[in-house]
Amino acid sequence: MAEAESTADIESTTVNEEEFFASSRVGDFELSIDAMGEDGPTPNEVLVADYASCYSFALRAGAMRNDFDDPGKIQTEAAADLDEDDDLESIAFTMHLETDYAEEELDELKQLADEICHVHAAVREGLQADVDIHADQF
Repeated sequence: MAEAESTADIESTTVNEEEFFASSRVGDFELSIDAMGEDGPTPNEVLVADYASCYSFALRAGAMRNDFDDPGKIQTEAAADLDEDDDLESIAFTMHLETDYAEEELDELKQLADEICHVHAAVREGLQADVDIHADQF
C-alpha cells in the first residue's frame, strides 16, 4: 500500500527491533532512547531535557525580542517526579542566568518564556498523538 506524501512540518522515524531500545532519526540527527535507561535516556528523561532546553531558548528569545541585556550563560536544572505508573507527574525548573536582572525583569522574562516555549505549549492535557497502526507494511 503506497503512503500519501506527508505535509508535516516535522517528521521522524523510530525503529524498535527488540526489547525496549529505540533509535529515532529526525532530519540528519539520530537519538537513542532506552526505556530501561541502560543504553540511553528514557523517554521521560528525553522529554524533560527537551522541555528544559526549549524553555532556556525561549527565555533567551524573550530577552532578545524585548531589548533586555544579554542573559549570558543560562543553566536550567530540571527535576521531575513520576507517579506509580512511571508517568510524569510534575516538572520543575531552576534557572541560573549569568546576567543580574531585577525581580520584575525576571517575572517578565518568565512570562515571555511561557508564551514562546513550544514544548511548554505542547505539554498540556489533550495533546496526544493521533495514532494509525498498520500490520505487515514494510
